[in-house]
Amino acid sequence: MSRTTSYPQTMPPTRPEVSSEGPSSRPARWIELATSADHKDIGRILMAASFGSLFLAALELLIMRLQLAVPENVFLKGVTFDRMLSLYGETGIFLVALPLVIGLLYYVVPLQIGSRGTALPRVGQIGLWLFILAGFLLYGSLLFTPPEAGINPLPPFSDATFTPNNGVDVWITSAGMAVLGLVMISIDLLTTLHNLRAPGMAWRRAPLFTWAGAIVTWLLAVIGPIFLAAITMLMIDRLYGGGYFAGDEGGSPILWQHFSNIFFTGVYMIISVTFLAAIGEIVQTFTGRQLPRKAFIWSMVAIAILGTLAWTQNMMTAPLPSGWKYFAMLISISLIVPFGLIFYNLISTLGSSDFNMRAPLRFAFGALSLASIGLAAEIAQSTIAVATQLSETYDAWAATHFAMIGFVVFGGFAAITYWYPKITGRQLNEDRARISFQIMFLGTIVAVLPLFAAGVEGQVTDSYRYFAGEGFDTYNLIAAIGTVILFVGIVLAVGNLVKSKSEEPASTPDPYRADSLEWLALSPPPAHNFDVLPDVRSTRPMRDIREAINRRDAEASETAGAPQPVA
Repeated sequence: MSRTTSYPQTMPPTRPEVSSEGPSSRPARWIELATSADHKDIGRILMAASFGSLFLAALELLIMRLQLAVPENVFLKGVTFDRMLSLYGETGIFLVALPLVIGLLYYVVPLQIGSRGTALPRVGQIGLWLFILAGFLLYGSLLFTPPEAGINPLPPFSDATFTPNNGVDVWITSAGMAVLGLVMISIDLLTTLHNLRAPGMAWRRAPLFTWAGAIVTWLLAVIGPIFLAAITMLMIDRLYGGGYFAGDEGGSPILWQHFSNIFFTGVYMIISVTFLAAIGEIVQTFTGRQLPRKAFIWSMVAIAILGTLAWTQNMMTAPLPSGWKYFAMLISISLIVPFGLIFYNLISTLGSSDFNMRAPLRFAFGALSLASIGLAAEIAQSTIAVATQLSETYDAWAATHFAMIGFVVFGGFAAITYWYPKITGRQLNEDRARISFQIMFLGTIVAVLPLFAAGVEGQVTDSYRYFAGEGFDTYNLIAAIGTVILFVGIVLAVGNLVKSKSEEPASTPDPYRADSLEWLALSPPPAHNFDVLPDVRSTRPMRDIREAINRRDAEASETAGAPQPVA
């Protein structure tokens, strides 16, 4: 007799059912970026912050040049001009140049060495947040008292006696936070370089840009703490009467000039090495020819070391012993050799090769052209005779700006447009890139070249006005027009980067058929960078991988076409 058992309605069914509410929703993109320790996210944020700050720096330069467009102008007050100058200087160095260098290196170099990440990701994340807070602090000071002590707050003019407001404190704090953050990121990158290279990625096989990353991170690890110590002493002088830089209390204002110029000269070399290496990568890719590696690498090492040792070239009018000045002059002149070797190899490789003029190569040409003018003028400025006459004039200003605009702006856009498909997964609009380059190049020449003549005529820098009849009118009016053109070109170039990301078609992982490992990863790369770490066997690993794939396909096709044995 069968027995039937009844179950209460509250019992679960005999056949279990699995239900799901679906995957948890992803957080907003900005939350992901804010909490990410991925080197690619941190690099993207640094580069985006750099180009946003570039717009601000260009706007500040434009406002100052409009003030100087005509003599005895009342467009800006003296204190407003000083504040604009201070913001412009700190923005250009700490919020444009350095984060662009570190952001590019931090994004690209781990991919080039075949690493799945960085060695100390949380250190890099903390460094990023320090940098971001530094930028907010600097521009948040517009709500109360922005800095007004100039590009470099020299004692005793930065003392509390001369500048009793909080502007110099803002400069010190924001610059210190930015440098500390970028030093932390560079330490993470340096540790990664020494410990997480792919199998076979010996230093003799590392790409030029990877070598630049090693040189830059070591140099920043040296000059960064020097600068942090100097601004700490300056803050103690201002707030607690420390007397480090107070001449009447046993200190020395010249000591601040030494410390600060070691840092700023080192930053100059960091910028030069990074973007010359990036241009080297571009030239090798688009010409298909290898540059002389040893000459290029040792030239970068020489630039970093010798250039930083020549920091007193910026102090030719300071009361220093003659030995310091002659030493700086000789070291500066000796830089002709490493810079000349790099420029010669780049230009000769381009001149003897066929290539397609794409946006990265176009900006690289602009960078080499403008930087060569600036470097030649800088070497002339490093001689005692010329520096004695033209130091602190617009001749020196023009020399520095030709080099910095060439390396940072044009070299930066060359590097960004080159790695743009890898970073965004999209192609870049070449027509807009060409137009923006032409406008920027024309604007730079018109904005900066006349100021050589103004400096020779005796116009000093950092002055908010001049008087009619001094002979500066025409030069400054032309420079103001050129600055407007340059500003328009920068806006168009940055706008092209933004628009191409949403409007242009997707890019393949290896659009240029380049040789270094970053092109093996997907575009944009996943969080772990590579599914399989390659075994590096030469300086051109991607070429080796393509050849291996071709051999495998050829062998597979031969096997498929061979007659099959009869069973």
